[in-house]
Amino acid sequence: MPKRDFLAITDLSTTEIKALFDLAAQMKVGRYKKQPLTGKVLGMVFAKSSTRTRVSFEVGTYQLGGHALFLSARDIQLGRGEPIKDTARVLSRYVDGIVIRAFAHGDVGELARFATVPVINGLTDLLHPCQVLADLFTIREALGGWEGKVVAWVGDGNNMANSWLHAAQVLGFELRLACPEGYEPNHEIFEQAKRNAKVSITELPEEAVRGAHVVNTDVWASMGQEEEAEARALAFKGYTVDRELMALAAPQAVLLHCLPAHRGEEVTDEVIEGPQSRVFDEAENRLHVQKALLATIMG
Repeated sequence: MPKRDFLAITDLSTTEIKALFDLAAQMKVGRYKKQPLTGKVLGMVFAKSSTRTRVSFEVGTYQLGGHALFLSARDIQLGRGEPIKDTARVLSRYVDGIVIRAFAHGDVGELARFATVPVINGLTDLLHPCQVLADLFTIREALGGWEGKVVAWVGDGNNMANSWLHAAQVLGFELRLACPEGYEPNHEIFEQAKRNAKVSITELPEEAVRGAHVVNTDVWASMGQEEEAEARALAFKGYTVDRELMALAAPQAVLLHCLPAHRGEEVTDEVIEGPQSRVFDEAENRLHVQKALLATIMG
């Protein structure tokens, strides 16, 4: 059987996403008792620091009977210039699957090309598919599903925004993005999504949020963009998700944020701590959805 990688939301069909979420739901309530990763090792190659991605994959692997081996760039020869294709082939002889968290998306693609074990994209500058899977699962829990729903994205057209476009492309819900000029999502990904779903970009957060069922945001300066923080703070003035902006959304709307949050910048403390916030359910769901993913492609 050929190996199965998960590098982008578009690697899964609608049917596969629903099956994954059914399995994750069973795992979340403790009805899933199998340990499909018994005797197996997950290699975790992280060039970027992490809280949720690292902890959820390590805990999830353990709960499924396996062992997770954390490998920062400083720990392995990749950090000293060993080619990715060599690292991929060597690790494939030791481990049963690899999660990689990298800067360049091309690095993940190359690792997957040369690895003979399944590879999971734990985040790149282009995409963050594991997080958006957890977000979709949270929407299913909170609102019963994404069918007929409107998802609003407010802020930077970053890796999260790109993965949301992929999700809209596969699942067909409406996605409205509010991004300042010059901070739009990847053009190619946007155009591809536009052919399969109702997606739009505006510079007005109010336009994106009005009537939306999900309001989603992220930090204005991601890892590696710290030196741009001041310029970005100016560009994103008016893009804070506050009580007034949330009031424009549908009455039952939920707030999502992948965390960590810069409270008072992209979202106010009042909103992230408010009754519409699902950010900590969303964070927890990283564990359950990734366990389902691990069981599916490594079990």
